[in-house]
Amino acid sequence: MTTPDKKADFSGVTSKVDTTAEKVEKADFSGVTASVDTTAEKVAPAEQTYTVEKGDTLSHIAKQFYGKASQWNAIFEANRDQLDDPDKIKPGQVLKIPNIQS
Repeated sequence: MTTPDKKADFSGVTSKVDTTAEKVEKADFSGVTASVDTTAEKVAPAEQTYTVEKGDTLSHIAKQFYGKASQWNAIFEANRDQLDDPDKIKPGQVLKIPNIQS
């Protein structure tokens, strides 16, 4: 013969919270300061590449990537390993497009 499980009787339990702390309306963080120190190096975004198409010029490519045709020299200098003359780029060449500071 099994007896039914008795449930705990909490009917006589009471609780009370008493505190001497004053009621705070809003936390005051006005004196808090923070700083972050790091030894990590600043990493530049990855260099892009561009495949030259028929009719392209370094000025045209610079305008596309930098918004200024006058930045063509940055592309030329980044690709000196394959370019001897800025006016002689060929379709199919893959040029490095360096990240430059505006």
